[in-house]
Amino acid sequence: MDDYRSAPASASSAARTRPPERGSGIPLGRLLGVPIYLAPSWLLLAALITLTYGQFLTSRRELPVTTGLAVGFGFVVCLLVSVLLHELGHAITSRQSGIGVSGITLEMLGGYTEMEREAPRPGVELFVSLAGPVVSLLLGLASGAAALVLPPGGIAETFAFQLALSNIVVAVFNALPGLPLDGGRALQALVWKLTGDPNLGRRVAGWSGRLVAVATATIVVVLYFQGVLDRLFGLIFTLLVAVTMWVGASQAIRHGKVAASLPPFNAKELARPIVPVTATTPLAEAERIAADLKQHLAVVDGAGAMVGFVHGASARAVPPERRPWVPVGDVTRRLDEHHVLPGDLRGTDLLHAIRDDPGGDYLVVTGEDVHGVLRGAELLSLVETRRSDGRPTRRNRT
Repeated sequence: MDDYRSAPASASSAARTRPPERGSGIPLGRLLGVPIYLAPSWLLLAALITLTYGQFLTSRRELPVTTGLAVGFGFVVCLLVSVLLHELGHAITSRQSGIGVSGITLEMLGGYTEMEREAPRPGVELFVSLAGPVVSLLLGLASGAAALVLPPGGIAETFAFQLALSNIVVAVFNALPGLPLDGGRALQALVWKLTGDPNLGRRVAGWSGRLVAVATATIVVVLYFQGVLDRLFGLIFTLLVAVTMWVGASQAIRHGKVAASLPPFNAKELARPIVPVTATTPLAEAERIAADLKQHLAVVDGAGAMVGFVHGASARAVPPERRPWVPVGDVTRRLDEHHVLPGDLRGTDLLHAIRDDPGGDYLVVTGEDVHGVLRGAELLSLVETRRSDGRPTRRNRT
């Protein structure tokens, strides 16, 4: 790493506070420390599968309707747990690789794990992406083994077989080489490893994902009209999956194009030095110090802990004749956990971190070391300049 200048101020407790959880949906609590959310769309799928599977059992097994629906709902719950374990596979391997996890959201078409940042190396990307399908495959094999030892012809044996089939299908389908599937992330990692360009890997995997989406839609339509797939629900559901894949693949392609235009620097390298002043320092004196040292102003308390930054608009609004009498504490924007960035953030992770306040000032730290201030407006200006110049960014990482 490059050497850096550290201001003689310590990072406040805000620098050590985790950012608030950003998951969407109904909070279900935490599992292994990971927040779990349930998207409202899942309730619709749960109702459809409960009715469909319940009717299947009622007609084939001559069960009472209430019993069939109860078993159908139990099957839905097992599917939900299977998807949760699949996503936990991603979450646990992400943590083992040093990537934070913001939460897991379970939704109608499966689920997703929100990472706090992108994988630092293609090997990590491959490791994390394959963890989910491996979990689903193991669940499928375990359910299949249970079906083999259960009494043949019974509800339990049918239940276990259906659960095994579902998990194996999920494992195989997710392993297909196209984003947003897990196999697409593995393909992205492979291209990244071969070319040194993660954004090229993302675009290649995105185009592959579009092909997989088209192939999925074509195959299911052919099977339906040939009578192999005899349920309209299965046709509609699979087509919905294909459309969702196309949208996700298209987003990955756009993401790769945008990321290629981003500056090849991390937050620490983009941070500007800061000079600390106490809240009682007159604004005129603080501005003179900043001008002499060509550094940004940071406000600290009596113990030297960071309080915030001088708010530029508020400082400019103070008439020149009053600035010798106005303390900088009156024009300070206090620091909070939303405005503290790790020094190694870069690329789309960095833009994602400042999305709530793109024009704000951010303290850049690594542990207790303060690197300086990153101004969101300057970062966005740099990005726009690189885009207008048409200069792509190539990042060589192994």
